[in-house]
Amino acid sequence: MFRWVCAAVAGAVLSGFAFLLVTGRYANDGPVLLRLWAGHGVHLGDLFVATGWAVAMAMLWALAWSHRRPVSRGDRPGPSR
Repeated sequence: MFRWVCAAVAGAVLSGFAFLLVTGRYANDGPVLLRLWAGHGVHLGDLFVATGWAVAMAMLWALAWSHRRPVSRGDRPGPSR
C-alpha cells in the first residue's frame, strides 16, 4: 500500500510539472505541429514533455507493482526436519 501512495504522490507532482511545461511558454517550444485555435497549438517541445511524462509514469507503475513476495518458513531453502 505504501508503494502505491508514494507512486501516486510522485505521479501527481510529475503530472503537475508536465502540465505547467505544456501550458507555459519557454525558449525551446519548437515549431507548431498542430494549431488548435488562434495563438494556441501543439509544439514540438510539447511532444518531448508528453513522451517524458509517459515514460516516467510507466516507471512509477513498474516500481509500484514490483514487490518481493515474503518468504514463509515453509518456503525457505535448507535442510528439512
